[in-house]
Amino acid sequence: MTQNAPLADLSTSGVSVWLDDLSRTRLESGSLAELVETRSIVGVTTNPTIFASAIASDAAYTEQTHELARAGVSPEEAIDALTVADVRAACDLLEPVWQRTDAVDGRVSLEVPPSLAHDGEGTIEAASRLAAAVDRPNVMIKIPATEEGVFAIPRVMERGISVNVTLIFSLDQYRKVVEAYLSGLERAREAGVDLSTLHSVASVFVSRIDGEVDARLDAIGSDEAVGLRGEAGLANCRLTHRVRSQIFDSERFRVLEAAGARAQRLLWASTGTKDPSYPDTMYVTGLVTPDTVNTMPEKTLEAFADHGTVGGDSMPGTYAEADAHFDALSGLGIDYADVMDKLEREGLEKFSASWDELVATVTGRLAGSSETDASGADSGRSDE
Repeated sequence: MTQNAPLADLSTSGVSVWLDDLSRTRLESGSLAELVETRSIVGVTTNPTIFASAIASDAAYTEQTHELARAGVSPEEAIDALTVADVRAACDLLEPVWQRTDAVDGRVSLEVPPSLAHDGEGTIEAASRLAAAVDRPNVMIKIPATEEGVFAIPRVMERGISVNVTLIFSLDQYRKVVEAYLSGLERAREAGVDLSTLHSVASVFVSRIDGEVDARLDAIGSDEAVGLRGEAGLANCRLTHRVRSQIFDSERFRVLEAAGARAQRLLWASTGTKDPSYPDTMYVTGLVTPDTVNTMPEKTLEAFADHGTVGGDSMPGTYAEADAHFDALSGLGIDYADVMDKLEREGLEKFSASWDELVATVTGRLAGSSETDASGADSGRSDE
């Protein structure tokens, strides 16, 4: 099989293409393997919504849910068993990529429960449990960028666990995440962990920022306001990239790098456009720069495969323009901190709602399996 040309160009430009989706059928049918062979996929991200959708409708989970129902496990224990099995299989499939890229890519992410978003110690325990359950060196544990999540990151890393830090919106959040990552490297070094085995991405959400800012611009309604629509998401990413460039050019990181540490990469998340009037590849084409990751839903992946273009590094010379954009928003009364605080709160709410959906889905499947077993047992007794 040959790689799709636009996605191969994107990969050659230094952007690691990850898929924001996973299901058992995708694994067992060979769909994920085909995407690796033809769509330059070198990593996978998951979340509770992805698993809820898969488990609700995928017959490939039936046998395992029957077994779990017979074992009498709780819905939460069943979620661990079901999702760990999928992530482990994806890790195995991507292990050659992990080897070929010197452990940079070939990564698969699994998220801690959202009920722990404000429980640092609970996050540490859950991250350790999930990493041990998957038991693959290319797994990454997703931890939200809350205050308690940031507390947990260094303590998870010192146990030798690679981390995907999610739900990042603001520059302030990102700075705290990078500080936690550097502290984690220092703690890991003191604990005797080989720093070259640790990897981390900082997942910055993109399209949700435009959704919120655009709504505020529409409410203002002036020509100036309308002219600023659809730019805040990319501008925020560009300013985040500037912060990263500064921090990982510091003496503090150079010392860690000499001990084998790798710079934490930026991962562009929420890269499917929400506004149908915008180009469906704008959060890919506008964020082409080396040493980054773009995780895409399949719809965005296929859109880029069909008509995506790579025009070289899209970051140089854009920082001042991004600053000017947020200055213009401020001049219209749109406060950056207020936008980002709202998005963080809503992100956590959506995070929790997705988990509730997953628990309800698994509870239903366990109940259905128990009823099926009971019906079969009754039929067996009547035949005796």
